[in-house]
Amino acid sequence: MSSSITSPINSAKPSFPQTHPTVAVFDKLPESAFVPLCVVCALFCCSPATVWRRVRAGQLASPHRIGLRTTRWGVSDLRKDLAAPRGGEQ
Repeated sequence: MSSSITSPINSAKPSFPQTHPTVAVFDKLPESAFVPLCVVCALFCCSPATVWRRVRAGQLASPHRIGLRTTRWGVSDLRKDLAAPRGGEQ
């Protein structure tokens, strides 16, 4: 007897959002490159609200305004933040 029960593991559509392709090649990006908020979220494994909260608290580099509605973080700044120890974070 075969069962027609489908499990979430076998579903074609993943239940989590796909990460930005830039995350996979972040180590190869030049120091002068800029990345969007979704990449910062993936690198630090946090939500957009947490990224902005950390920016306000000085725990994360401030972004650069590229245009009227475009904000990007510098790769060199993010690499420094990733290398820095984050003591006392909850």
